[in-house]
Amino acid sequence: MEAKRSLTRPAAWRGRRLVGLCIVAAGAVAVLLQGADYLAANPTVAAAVAGGLVAALATALGTLPVMFSQRLSDRTQDTLFGFGAGVMLAACSFSLIIPGIAASRAAGAGAWQAGGVMAAAILLGAAALLAMERLVPHEHFIKGVEGQKSRKLRRTWLFVFAIALHNLPEGLAIGVGYAASDPLRAGALTAGIAIQDVPEGLVVAVALLAAGYRRAFAVALGMASGLVEPIGAGLGAAVVGWSTSLLPWGLGFAAGAMLFVISHEIIPESHRKGHEAFATGGLMLGFVIMMLLDTALG
Repeated sequence: MEAKRSLTRPAAWRGRRLVGLCIVAAGAVAVLLQGADYLAANPTVAAAVAGGLVAALATALGTLPVMFSQRLSDRTQDTLFGFGAGVMLAACSFSLIIPGIAASRAAGAGAWQAGGVMAAAILLGAAALLAMERLVPHEHFIKGVEGQKSRKLRRTWLFVFAIALHNLPEGLAIGVGYAASDPLRAGALTAGIAIQDVPEGLVVAVALLAAGYRRAFAVALGMASGLVEPIGAGLGAAVVGWSTSLLPWGLGFAAGAMLFVISHEIIPESHRKGHEAFATGGLMLGFVIMMLLDTALG
């Protein structure tokens, strides 16, 4: 009797698991269909999601060299960190803050009021990222574990959360950029973020490899990390699209979130191993490239 129970239990467990997977798959298909209908009815959000997918593709492209070579010197890694920080810093200035002030002035705000709105939005965006950074357990590649109850989670998911915290502001910036109804400027912003996402994807995959993960897993997780960006882009465009009065706030919020990531994450990581000069050189190069893209295309 006990032998029969031991044989039927695994079969019953597999059956329940199969039913559960079918339910999850059906739910995912329903969500995708509803999402497709929503994007078809909201072309601005669809364009933002497409821009986020471009950035995600650039991240995936950057991880591919890890399949063939696992060596990336600390100096090169710090230079790439600095380059990404420079691109994001220029994007904050020329693609988010300045257009946000202009949008506020166009809505009838005075100089001080427009500046005050942007300042409040920037601080709000930074505060939101700080709250997420404190509440969501995650692990930095160099600083180690942070957040609540992080020791109870596997290190893989700590890395995933860290990558998501890093990429979310980029996606929000892309989405808000498209919601501003300036395709050229939004395209320049997307191009700049995509350019810096290529070395970022490489750094993420190399760091995962150095942390002891298998090569294929490091590349796959590095590729998957970019998927946060189209989600953030769609969210940013949808929220700002509800009301044009939210545009300056959205631009400032995205800028504040990105500034937080630059100061709290990227620059400290790039200066921790004694290659400050190379990290600063990368930052200057990234800033100039993004500035040229924005001024030439926007």
